[in-house]
Amino acid sequence: MRVNKDLFDGAGEIHMAPLIDAVFLLLIFFLVAATLKQPHPQLDIELPESAAAAETPDEPSMTIIDLTRDGEFYIDGEQMTAESLRRTLREHASEDPNRIVRIDGDGGAAYQHLIHLVDLLQFEGLTDVRLRSRDGGD
Repeated sequence: MRVNKDLFDGAGEIHMAPLIDAVFLLLIFFLVAATLKQPHPQLDIELPESAAAAETPDEPSMTIIDLTRDGEFYIDGEQMTAESLRRTLREHASEDPNRIVRIDGDGGAAYQHLIHLVDLLQFEGLTDVRLRSRDGGD
């Protein structure tokens, strides 16, 4: 019986080009997905400056409320009326009464809007409230 050796030459080789292509496609996918997940790209909020501002990491269970200059409230980029905000805060408080709430308020927003928001938070039992500012130090 005659065996053709040409059929078996290179049969044990692994072709790396398709594997490298797949890895690069996955890398591009994750880079694009990460850049699309920006916290609030459509909101024009100018945070107030603070000399004592400290960098704190976002926690997954943190509720972030954006307060615009015009007194509008947003959670996760969705505009909230006072009633929908109250409902959302009630749901968050029922899930976790110790939930952290961070307010990203515009520096030009009226103080009354901030007080109204803090009143809503306290009324729903959310007392761990943090205010975000930007570093105004040198």
